[in-house]
Amino acid sequence: MKTANLRRTLCAGLLVIAPLTTAGGQRMSRVNSPGQIPGQVMLRIIRAEDERRWNDGLTSLLRDKDGRVRKRAALALGRIGDERALPALSEALRSDKDIDVRQMCAFAIGEIESPVGAEALIEIIDNTREHGEVRARAVEALGKIGAVLLSNSAASTVQTASPKVEDKTLAKIRLAILEALKFESGRRAMPDRQTILLGLTAALRVRPDGAGAVIVKFLSYSDPRIVADALNTMARLRLKDGNDQARKLLNNGDPIVRANAARVIGAAEDKGAFDVLLDRALHDDDLRVRVSAIRALGSLKDARAGGPLLARGEQLYGMYRTHRSSHVTRPVEVNEILEIVNSLGRISAGANNQRVVDWLRKLGRDAPEVNIAFARVAPQAYIEDTTVCCPKPPSLPLDVTYGGFSVAQGWAELAANQKGLSVPSQILRHSLCVPGVDGSECVRYRAKEIERSDAMRAYVAFKPTDLSDILRKQLADADVIVRATAAELLGEQAPDEANARALIAALPAALRDRDLNDAALAILDALGKQKSKEANDAIKTALDSSDHLIRRRAVALLKANGVGDFSNRIGTVKTRYTDADYRRAIARNGRKVKATVVTSKGAFTIEFLTEDAPLTVDNFIQLARKGYFNGQTIPRVVPNFVVQAGDPRGDQNGGPGYQIRCEVNEAPYERGAVGMALSGKDTGGSQWFVTHSPQPHLDGGYTVFGRVIRGMNVVDNIARGDVIRRVIVSER
Repeated sequence: MKTANLRRTLCAGLLVIAPLTTAGGQRMSRVNSPGQIPGQVMLRIIRAEDERRWNDGLTSLLRDKDGRVRKRAALALGRIGDERALPALSEALRSDKDIDVRQMCAFAIGEIESPVGAEALIEIIDNTREHGEVRARAVEALGKIGAVLLSNSAASTVQTASPKVEDKTLAKIRLAILEALKFESGRRAMPDRQTILLGLTAALRVRPDGAGAVIVKFLSYSDPRIVADALNTMARLRLKDGNDQARKLLNNGDPIVRANAARVIGAAEDKGAFDVLLDRALHDDDLRVRVSAIRALGSLKDARAGGPLLARGEQLYGMYRTHRSSHVTRPVEVNEILEIVNSLGRISAGANNQRVVDWLRKLGRDAPEVNIAFARVAPQAYIEDTTVCCPKPPSLPLDVTYGGFSVAQGWAELAANQKGLSVPSQILRHSLCVPGVDGSECVRYRAKEIERSDAMRAYVAFKPTDLSDILRKQLADADVIVRATAAELLGEQAPDEANARALIAALPAALRDRDLNDAALAILDALGKQKSKEANDAIKTALDSSDHLIRRRAVALLKANGVGDFSNRIGTVKTRYTDADYRRAIARNGRKVKATVVTSKGAFTIEFLTEDAPLTVDNFIQLARKGYFNGQTIPRVVPNFVVQAGDPRGDQNGGPGYQIRCEVNEAPYERGAVGMALSGKDTGGSQWFVTHSPQPHLDGGYTVFGRVIRGMNVVDNIARGDVIRRVIVSER
């Protein structure tokens, strides 16, 4: 998809103005000029953006004579997210002479995510003669605002006699997005591609009633990207409109269309598509299509798929063993094998199928997918296999390093579906090192913290009478993630005075954690659910934290509990960056900056988006030059979605000991996009991912800071547990 912020090639030294006409015959221009924004102005913008500091001086840049400055200031105001910028952004959206500036104002209003900005956006969308780029970004922005309203509405437990203002605004947003899609579907000769694509994702975010009848119209378009995105929206909304068309699209020439068609069939549980779906699962030449079809068969739960999928799994396992004997590290077959394991667990649940059980035993105990499937297919056999004495260190024929106590996830599955089990829960107590239990077991299981986090979650599933006591003891653990998990699980229990006291006592130590803030945030959330004066007083102490995210969470919880509005205590971000750091990041604009990531499967090359995400790029480069990524295992691979890396812990919870601000931009998540992994806004650090295929639902929500330009075949072959050997940065 063409984005609005691609740099344009110009004649040297010339100012090029391309005349455009908008509704009412108004002459507009797109101002393109060589060079960069003046250094001091850019420094001022990027510093304010990094500190999340709004002021009138930044807003005044929307009136600068240079269109590049106005556009970049608009983006910064959106990233800062202060509602006070909305009047100026709305005015520039309506009246600026530069199309680039106006579409960025629309994007920025969406980033602020306030319903106050909806009116100006709806005005743009309703004007069907508006320029396509501006209208497309307005639709996208409405989707973001509507998603927040929808989330707030779902989270609210307060019932009122009349609709709230937010509910009325959400209804208007939904209608405007649907009407925009209807309009585009009605002009087949000259539809605006970008409005359609961003509108489909906006519909996904706001979930309007009657969306299916509109979205299904785009399945007959000749543009494979439009068809694929329409299918993506249908799958995620679980729409059943157009099942017949989705079946036909399983034979489309574009692999992403085929993969997304399979997802639609699975989400709609369309059993009439079984034969063609099974054929795609077994014989398609694209892994992304096969795994999507395999997952869809798991959703159908048709027993006829069990035999063919198992045969395919056995074939892949034979290929895997052949490649391992040739010293191939973690052969790519493992990705498809685990997808088959997942689906067999759903298809053969409770069937005690001996052939399936024998195959799962061959695969070992390390992968959680194998444990969960085994527990589903043959619960009693799984109990006997895993509780004869105690859980043994995992042996792994599949050679997939997961870094977790995967057997615990199998036991959690047992607890969810089998009653009266006690032996696994007792073994879980050993893994949690509960006082009074044999100390040798404690030494054994304390080797990896994630094991205790998984064990806690499994223990909860058994609903033991000593649950709260066990969880409270974990609040004193040395590991941040173990404490965070305990606090999260305590927060899921009914308000309890003993739990509240334990959480209050654990908060000061969590606020002093230097590397990760997970425990502090989880404890605050759990305290917020206690609804007591003592708990709220403890939350107030977090307002003095030096961590911007902790202060922001405390303010939100106190406001939700009716204690008061402490927004003035959020303040600005205490950034790690100096002016010299900002200048270093800015200086890369216009340069070709790349990184070659050398893995145990080969190398791939990333080209960075230095202009779209300068600080995110700089953070990655600084970590790479320190050797931070060297030797790290890759903890997450989801075929047809992402490969995720950059975690020193190996359990998807690690980071560099600080957070960086999001630099959300207009670059789309196409195949090979490189983005920052997050657990919430402004929580990035060192974890990053590469997309296997377009992921439009991530657009405008996660920072895109690069794209893979060479070696996507290597990315496709990476399996969980592969290793990053080194990262080599090249700057020209």
